[in-house]
Amino acid sequence: MSGITDFYQALHWANRLRADLFKCQHVGYLVLLSLAATLVVGMLLFLIDTNIHSPLDGIWSAWVTMTHVGYGDVVPASFLGRLLAAGLILLGLVLFSLFTALVSVILIGRNAEFSANLPANNEFVINRLQGSHELILDELAQLQLRMEVLQKLLLNNTGCTKASNRTIGEAFKESA
Repeated sequence: MSGITDFYQALHWANRLRADLFKCQHVGYLVLLSLAATLVVGMLLFLIDTNIHSPLDGIWSAWVTMTHVGYGDVVPASFLGRLLAAGLILLGLVLFSLFTALVSVILIGRNAEFSANLPANNEFVINRLQGSHELILDELAQLQLRMEVLQKLLLNNTGCTKASNRTIGEAFKESA
């Protein structure tokens, strides 16, 4: 059952990330720039290179080159076509880097919004821990006193049968 819950939570997280990505205008600009570059370079490849037989082949070659898939089914053969494809490879690197940066900014922004609500909770937790800290120190001090009493009893009553019949609580009350 845990696997189903984890899967559901992963889907929910991905859906929120998708919604956050679509809210960001920069992602739209990036997609528009990618499509424009693909269409323009694809048409240029069709016009420049004799190995590209149709505009759709040029667009396909541009898209495959820009995304670094590189199927190899449609490739430029001329020097200018290859030079254009090399420029498209570099543009693809830049566009993917920008997309990665945008996703990072969105995720960091989401964490910043989440942690903006934490200072009030952090103060409560810190105060609670400090109170617990004092309780722990008091308990340790009491344990230290009990240990000292037990050491005295052991040293004073070594070999005495009367002491062995007493409980630790009775010995503690007598020494206090």
